[in-house]
Amino acid sequence: MAAKTGDNPDSLMTLATVFCLKNLRKTMCYQGFRNKLCLRSDIFLPSEICDKLVNTYMELVHTDSNFEPEESFFQLFSDPRSTRLTRVQLREDFVRDRDLEAIRKQDLIELHLTYCNSLSSRSLKTLSSFRETLVSLCLFGCSHIFYRKGGAPLACNEDTEEDEEEESPASRQALETDFNFQGFNRLRLLNLGGLPDELDAETLLKPLKAITSLDLSNVQLVGTAFLTQWKDRLASLVLYNVDLSEELVTTVVEINNLRHLDISRESRRTSKFKMTRKILTAIVQRLVNLVSLDISGHVMLDNCTVPHFEEAMGRPSMEPCKSSIYPFQELKRPLQFLGLYDTTLCNVTHIPAYKVTGSKNEEQVLNAIEAYTEFRPELAHRAINQLFDIARIQHCSQLLRALQLVIAALKCHKYDKSIQVTGSAALFYLTNTEYRSDQSVRLRREVIQVVLNGMEQYQEVTVQRNCCLTLCNFSIPEELEFQYSRVNQLLLKILEPARQDESIQRIAVHLCNALVCQVDNHHKETVGKMGFVKTMLNLIQKKLQDRMCDQVMEFSWSALWNITDETPDNCQMFLNCRGMSLFLECLQEFPDKQELHRNMLGLLGNVAEVRALRPQLLTPQFITVFSNLLDSKADGIEVSYNACGVLSHIMFDGPDAWSMEEPKRDAVMDKMWDAIQSWDVTSRRNINYRSFEPILRLLPQGIAPVSQHWATWALFNLVSVYPSKYCPLLIKEGGIVLLEKVLELDSSKPETKDMASKVMEQCETFKDDPMETNQGQEVNIGQRG
Repeated sequence: MAAKTGDNPDSLMTLATVFCLKNLRKTMCYQGFRNKLCLRSDIFLPSEICDKLVNTYMELVHTDSNFEPEESFFQLFSDPRSTRLTRVQLREDFVRDRDLEAIRKQDLIELHLTYCNSLSSRSLKTLSSFRETLVSLCLFGCSHIFYRKGGAPLACNEDTEEDEEEESPASRQALETDFNFQGFNRLRLLNLGGLPDELDAETLLKPLKAITSLDLSNVQLVGTAFLTQWKDRLASLVLYNVDLSEELVTTVVEINNLRHLDISRESRRTSKFKMTRKILTAIVQRLVNLVSLDISGHVMLDNCTVPHFEEAMGRPSMEPCKSSIYPFQELKRPLQFLGLYDTTLCNVTHIPAYKVTGSKNEEQVLNAIEAYTEFRPELAHRAINQLFDIARIQHCSQLLRALQLVIAALKCHKYDKSIQVTGSAALFYLTNTEYRSDQSVRLRREVIQVVLNGMEQYQEVTVQRNCCLTLCNFSIPEELEFQYSRVNQLLLKILEPARQDESIQRIAVHLCNALVCQVDNHHKETVGKMGFVKTMLNLIQKKLQDRMCDQVMEFSWSALWNITDETPDNCQMFLNCRGMSLFLECLQEFPDKQELHRNMLGLLGNVAEVRALRPQLLTPQFITVFSNLLDSKADGIEVSYNACGVLSHIMFDGPDAWSMEEPKRDAVMDKMWDAIQSWDVTSRRNINYRSFEPILRLLPQGIAPVSQHWATWALFNLVSVYPSKYCPLLIKEGGIVLLEKVLELDSSKPETKDMASKVMEQCETFKDDPMETNQGQEVNIGQRG
């Protein structure tokens, strides 16, 4: 059998790393003084393991809500004699000054800090600790690192109070002017994207003599001539969202060893610079080693492209000589990468590049998401939106790649609302029935996890709706069981507000109902303790106040029916939370709502199965209501059947438990007999029994013959209409032996004995010929009531 897309298992290294991080005290650490986490003295970890531990730790912090961060985690790597760190990637506000200080004795080769806005100029001093070994440094989006806290000088005492760490970024006002890259002699790759405008890039970078890769995205450059100091070494230059000028272009084309040049912008709307044929030609002619070029977001003058009627004939070609873009006809070979996103050039026929970003087709859009996700969420957001349209209107031909890219974007930008909105919308279409058969269990679980992350992070209507809709594409509860408690908690949180968006409320209640249908009792008890019963009853109360019986109302009662099945604690909660009062109010307010009545009576059947709770149902008001519902023709026989089931359990407690004067016990039993005799035994059912135990307990007794008859009728109906499902269940649960006892009891009515015999014959016939001949299909709408 061929593996499905996304089915590659995690490596043993990855599995072991995650296990250790989730069980630090049981594996490599112990609890030290003042509960401080300490590394065991007999452990030495090489750089391959240490790097993996730190980088995986950061991923778990941002993507796994069940993962508990350790306050002193980075202290585990403070001593290079027992731990060796070389390549570290940290991101977001979670990283603090003291975390970097903890590893300052390490000989780091690579340090990537992205959007670490909790770092102050204290961390600049820590960076200096790595100056002799650091080869690659990224400070993208870490603008606060160049500001002092509370005016403290750069050369702060190493023992600065840790409480100072907790100051908000807004308190950082004093610009740090004493830092530069003096002594960083091995540094080759530097990313300063988002450097504050107050800082002069030229002064900061002047000490660096051997830079080969420089990223100055979103940096305001006063002058540009300083870039030529690296003209013989610089292989990669990124000037995304840097205002282009003739002077800058002239400087750039002098850096003749460039292999990657990025002069792209966020949008054509923000660009005053016009990209002309002359400029593009100069770039191609002067930068002969270029293999990657990004000019996205620029206004292109028409003279850059070959007129359509002059284009080379045939299929799209990557040969430079056939290029539909004049300047690129000068290339000696196709580019490895060409960024044309948000330009008119992406729409031409012949583009001499192996990988192109743009919006012309799915391939270009996916390339854009891949290229821009990490450092340009504003572009990734737009590209994901275009992927959403492709998946919704057309057909996504690269499903695995599309899903993996969207998942990566959602993980990378958990705190970016625009990415969460567009990403969750795209996932809805990428996981629907059309694509489902191609997706592995592992891949679909990844989708579920990022969707739940989005639900946790944002209470905003659009994100919540998209996430809930996406969850509806999965088999519930099976595919959500690995996150069962978490998803229920999130859905109940959505339903907490007094007035919620109607569509979200409807979807969330539907999901809640599906999640408690066909699951074991342990799951139901767990969800019950989360406040499930109270939440559903609150929704019902609100709908009653609005005098509205809609899907939310019906789903809420259905969910209560399911969650109370064979779970006495949840039945008790229902009674404690005024459930019976709401039942009566709904019955009075909506006398003609058949589906509603069926769900409510199914739920009360569950309550009636709990012997300790039955006295609370044994009141003149409730018994009269149940007795009247015996005559109901709503939803076929379902309402009448469920009402009779409630009364059958009550009658099973005997005449001594019947403490009321009216209605008379015998009169109610007579009505029950009449109701049962009026039902068509071949009726198809809107019910789903997982166990016959509550029915079987009514068989071997003589205290309430009508209860025995109801139970026997129920069994005969089910094994006759759905023999393949219910004959094996009845045999398995010992029903045949109990039916034989019914035949032996003198108190059993003749019609009950006759029906019991028919049930036994049906099961015997099924054992001889297990092929079900009934062509009808069972309707699995609710759990067993």
